[in-house]
Amino acid sequence: MLIGEVARRSGVSARMLRHYESLGLVRPSARSGSGYREYSGEDIQRIFQIESLRSLGLSLREIGRALDDPGFVPSVLVDDLIRRTRERIAAETELLTRLRRIHAAEPAGWEDVLQVVALLQALGSKSADARQRAALSSAAEVPVEALVEAALSESDANVAGALRWALARSGDGGPALLAQALGSPAAAVRERAVRSLAELSGDEATEQLRKALAHPDAVVRGQAALALGTRGGTDAVPTLIDMIVEGRNDTDAADALSALARDTTTADRIAISLVDRLAQDTTRAPARGRLTQALADIPGARASRALVELSHDADRAVALTATYLLRLREAR
Repeated sequence: MLIGEVARRSGVSARMLRHYESLGLVRPSARSGSGYREYSGEDIQRIFQIESLRSLGLSLREIGRALDDPGFVPSVLVDDLIRRTRERIAAETELLTRLRRIHAAEPAGWEDVLQVVALLQALGSKSADARQRAALSSAAEVPVEALVEAALSESDANVAGALRWALARSGDGGPALLAQALGSPAAAVRERAVRSLAELSGDEATEQLRKALAHPDAVVRGQAALALGTRGGTDAVPTLIDMIVEGRNDTDAADALSALARDTTTADRIAISLVDRLAQDTTRAPARGRLTQALADIPGARASRALVELSHDADRAVALTATYLLRLREAR
């Protein structure tokens, strides 16, 4: 079979077939009387083998080794191909993400494109100062997805604060993206997500924080409860009391309860909840002491009566604490 017919049937151009021959990959078995290359059935089979291996990403040099070296081990090369393919996919995915973010920024011209690229690169800088400067200047220029990703991966406290500031001033979409990150298997990512969510205003952020009260991670629940406490969310009261009992950010939790006790009804409900937990935790002296102290800044007659009762508690430490707190309330 002549080269033209082989090219037509195989889909490999005559020029490429000649290139294969120059590299020694294919050697036509014979020549016609006019000197034209003639390919045998075995030659054509080898051409298809070459094309099959090319489809896997092998170079022509690697293909030559694979077909001609009896000691060639395919698994080694396939492992290397897998590694290279993963690296290529990762690079292409990163490029696609960057392009989408530039598109989301809706640049009006190439100067805007370059500005977004510069900010994205700065957010990924190894320098904490560079990342912080980028965060403080990127709220309006960088898509919220990029800010969320940066905030979730940032370990420097100052840069993290700047990124949360930028997120709070960015466009829509932040609460939903941060809520998704609450499902991360990494505890550090979950904590960064809830801290960032706590600094976002608006109904959507508040609703996501309410949902986080049921999160299995105690840190997430606690941060959500503290944030809701500053927003007047009384549904955070049970979690705040849990934090006091467990000694996790108990001072902040007590402050949040005090801030929520703005009216008589709410203050009495909080006082009743604290007293109920005191009754439940009869054998946990430290927890009972913290619960007693939390009553100090809860206004109203119900909290005062509870402290009077606790001043006669069988636990001397609790009784002394309650007596001291009653004197402070009377002195106000």
